[in-house]
Amino acid sequence: MVQSVAVVVPAEGGDLSGSLSVEIARTEQDLEACQRLRHQVFAGEMGAHLHSRRPGIDEDEFDAFCTHLMVRHSDSGQVVGTTRLLLDRDARRGHGFYSETEFNLDNIRTLPGTILEVGRTCIHADFRSRSALAILWSGLARMVDIHQVDYLIGCASIEMGNRGLAARALIERLAERYALADAQAVRPRLPLPPVEHGGPDEAVTVPPLLKGYLRLGARISREACWDPDFDVADLFVVLDRDNLERRYARHFMGTS
Repeated sequence: MVQSVAVVVPAEGGDLSGSLSVEIARTEQDLEACQRLRHQVFAGEMGAHLHSRRPGIDEDEFDAFCTHLMVRHSDSGQVVGTTRLLLDRDARRGHGFYSETEFNLDNIRTLPGTILEVGRTCIHADFRSRSALAILWSGLARMVDIHQVDYLIGCASIEMGNRGLAARALIERLAERYALADAQAVRPRLPLPPVEHGGPDEAVTVPPLLKGYLRLGARISREACWDPDFDVADLFVVLDRDNLERRYARHFMGTS
């Protein structure tokens, strides 16, 4: 169980003063707050087509088997960040890993040790330049330690850009350095749609979440899966706890 981790945030005026803490969503109200934030970010900001039964809520069949972490703002009580975690043992009880809806994970399922999937991560727009993501990572690190997790997995999204041309270029560049070994290779169930070259490319940068994983020593799939609901290119990510980059491990696991 994740213990609350509080960090004082410098006051910036208005409702943004106060501190942030990470905790497990323990009640239906907590879970709904996380799901409302997800809907706000994914549907409201990103324009994703979510298939929820309730308006303003992002929910699916995986939620019931996940542990949901949330970052709470102390002064307002508002949930400003969230992610959901799915242990392999709970995935077996439920519908498998969410990543399996996008990739064939036959090679990943043979990995020795405990696997934890991370997904549906989002931060409220007002807190993205602050400490919310770092606090969320601290809660994730605590879960990794408690459950003696050997591998973190998940999907990291990249904007499609100019009909996917820019995303393809970025993925090819990243794969040259960070691609999974052949023994761990995965195949997308829905590859990126083909496009003809032509027209100026839009710049696509490495998203902060993916950048954080790569700094820790993560490896990625060579190919992306197209998520038409979000219109993004999803890369499959694997982080081996034994291969954590030492210079970044202390920020994630509290080690030196």
